[in-house]
Amino acid sequence: MTEDRERRLIDAFLTATGTLVGDYDVVEMLQTLIDDIQELFDVDAVGIMLANQQQELEVVVSTSEASALLGVLQLEAGEGPCVESYETGRTVWVADLEDMRRRWARFAEESERAGFASVHSVPLRSREAVLGSMNLFRIEPGRLNEQDAVAARALTDVATISILQQRDADQAARTQQQLQQALDSRVAIEQAKGFLAHTHRVDLDTAFAMLRAHARSHGLLLQDVARAVTERRLDLAQPESADTRR
Repeated sequence: MTEDRERRLIDAFLTATGTLVGDYDVVEMLQTLIDDIQELFDVDAVGIMLANQQQELEVVVSTSEASALLGVLQLEAGEGPCVESYETGRTVWVADLEDMRRRWARFAEESERAGFASVHSVPLRSREAVLGSMNLFRIEPGRLNEQDAVAARALTDVATISILQQRDADQAARTQQQLQQALDSRVAIEQAKGFLAHTHRVDLDTAFAMLRAHARSHGLLLQDVARAVTERRLDLAQPESADTRR
């Protein structure tokens, strides 16, 4: 590991562990986490699913529209590596399209169409509690190298602990409410993406990049920016060039 990459990995851990003290926004924390993972590791897209109050998975954050759609596809079909990782509480490797086709034909077809050849799904798990799954998509076939796999697992564990850290003996309902708020926030973000895509004639990835850039530059929560856009309290100017990977 290069010195620069090691420093950035340490920064990612510091950011994730910073949520262990005080209040924080779950969606913002998870989006930052997957942005860091995509930048640091040998992956091309990342997404996270969380279980709602009915224990049904929903896509909460993603680094691209393609990875988000693959998540939705699995939820509609009720199967796929991300769903299996959540249901079993175990890491699921799918190293190539051939293996995918043997296990989930439709998922393999859509993954190939999206340009992904392999996926690595990690449960958001702490002891017996499984909150969802983090899913790392790769254009190239093959598994993550061991170093990246261990680091990704560690970051996922920190995120899980961050979500659960406020739970005590009588706080299970509060934790579920917090997760539901995260899912509700995602709805607001998706609405804002659609609004910007329509009004600015850009794709959804570019629309998300506009929201994210404004939130970061002004120190605002992503969900607050999204609601301001859809309520027409904020007019975002289209950047000359948007990084659609973030």
